[in-house]
Amino acid sequence: MVVKKCSWFLTIAMWVMGGILLFFSPTLAAPNPNFHIYIAYGQSNMAGNGDIRSDIDQVAKSNFIMLASHTANASSRSGNTSQSIEMGKWYPAIPPMFHSFENLSPADYFGRAMVDSLPGVTVGIIPVAIGAVSIRAFDKDQYQAYFDGDGSSIKGWGWINEYDGNPPGRILELAKKAMKVGVIKGFIFHQGESDDTDDNWRNTVYKTYKDIVDALGLDENEVPFVAGELMNDPDNSGRGSCCASKNYGIAQLSSKFKKFGLASSKDLKGNGHDSYHFNRDGVIKLGQRYCSEMLKLIDKTIDPNAPAVNVVDPNQSTVPDDTPEEFGPYGKDPIAIPGLVQAENYNKGGADKAYYDMDESNRGEKFRKDGVDIYQPNMGLSVGYCQKGEWLKYTVNVAATGEYEISASVAGDNGTGSFMLYMDDEQIGKEMVNEKKGFDTYTVVSGGKAVLKAGEHILKLEITNDWIDIDYIEFKANFDISAATIRSPLKLANNTEATYNLFDLQGKNIAQFNANSMDSAVRRVQDGMSNLRQGVYLLRSKGPTGIQQKIIYKK
Repeated sequence: MVVKKCSWFLTIAMWVMGGILLFFSPTLAAPNPNFHIYIAYGQSNMAGNGDIRSDIDQVAKSNFIMLASHTANASSRSGNTSQSIEMGKWYPAIPPMFHSFENLSPADYFGRAMVDSLPGVTVGIIPVAIGAVSIRAFDKDQYQAYFDGDGSSIKGWGWINEYDGNPPGRILELAKKAMKVGVIKGFIFHQGESDDTDDNWRNTVYKTYKDIVDALGLDENEVPFVAGELMNDPDNSGRGSCCASKNYGIAQLSSKFKKFGLASSKDLKGNGHDSYHFNRDGVIKLGQRYCSEMLKLIDKTIDPNAPAVNVVDPNQSTVPDDTPEEFGPYGKDPIAIPGLVQAENYNKGGADKAYYDMDESNRGEKFRKDGVDIYQPNMGLSVGYCQKGEWLKYTVNVAATGEYEISASVAGDNGTGSFMLYMDDEQIGKEMVNEKKGFDTYTVVSGGKAVLKAGEHILKLEITNDWIDIDYIEFKANFDISAATIRSPLKLANNTEATYNLFDLQGKNIAQFNANSMDSAVRRVQDGMSNLRQGVYLLRSKGPTGIQQKIIYKK
């Protein structure tokens, strides 16, 4: 499930004055699709080593902002700016973005070029970079050991303290905040001077990206990664360049990513002071080359109906969701058990009532337009991108009390993605786990058995481990349901509701449900049973007035 992912409730504020409580009702909103956010990370060239021209670089660019990754007073920041910043808040994007002592970064002119190239779009930068570090500094599984080991001298400089000692954690923290108001569109990256750019390095670079993408519930096919070449100036005022030979290894990153771009360093000059860093002009041109590569890879569609992004407070320019419908079945009637519960037919009612989703974007954007990720694989519709803790609810009607066999059609590539079912908050059956055959291969897995009571209930599907795609859940009666129904007194509602049985042409009882009239039952079969194949069926009811039956055609 994912990405305009589920809407969230704003905090319910209470104001007590004179003994009167005033409640502010929750507002539903979705990220602004015209607010494009990029994660910029790496080491010193990304952090900013170009000279700052305060009269140009520290003049804010319209529609270009940054999400501060640290806190700094204006007086401590390089250049000449009156802008103080606080970690986790949005500000006009001016250098230095990464640390207060840094200077001009390629990210500065990447963002400026992106804004110029996409009128109507606001660009945001998440800046996290540290000079001299290994790629291990950005690996969530290696950063601690690295800073305690051969990176301890860098730790001693105190730079990582601005990221609370956890650079990958800071990226993820800020990205989650940013996704509430905008869309993560891509990554720009510059690193390699401190490592050999061999396959081990390339695997780690990809892992740093993939860990973030997975944690955010993003799709690699939609979130490009653009790497920059290291300095390649053989002259550099006599100092040469340290690492031009590593650029071949950087180019080989293309084999790791679904969408990859390479920002060339050809003809970009060094600063003349050392063999690692570009001069001001080189920094600017490298940033513009990042932009050129990114534009080849992203979806540049502008949503004309989205409001303009409020650059002071992007929370004020999210897109209002439609008012959710009243909680209840997605179709006209509850879903019949025995039968199929199609995953996409969860109840109406909106976020936190009919479903809960952990991120702010909709990855599939098929069938329904709320926060659940519905997509279309080779067969039918499925709910995908499911993360632990997310859930969906369905109103179901169990035909008769008895034992039912539970199964589900699922897909996944990790062999651990799973979910559990609950009926009226009581666990039923067993955990269902994907069989590690890939997201394009659906298999039927067992959910065990459960004794269900006749009548209307709320079925809850809860994700217990990340990454499982779900097509449907099926309930099959382990008893003669027709005999059980005959023995049971008919349930009457206002003296009109009766039980209806649906038979195919072979005489098989394929569904049972309650309805107020034959006409209502016919409408349910024709319009509400999305899993029912086209064909001819017999609908029969036994009520206080005797047996009624009707042949109907399902279109």
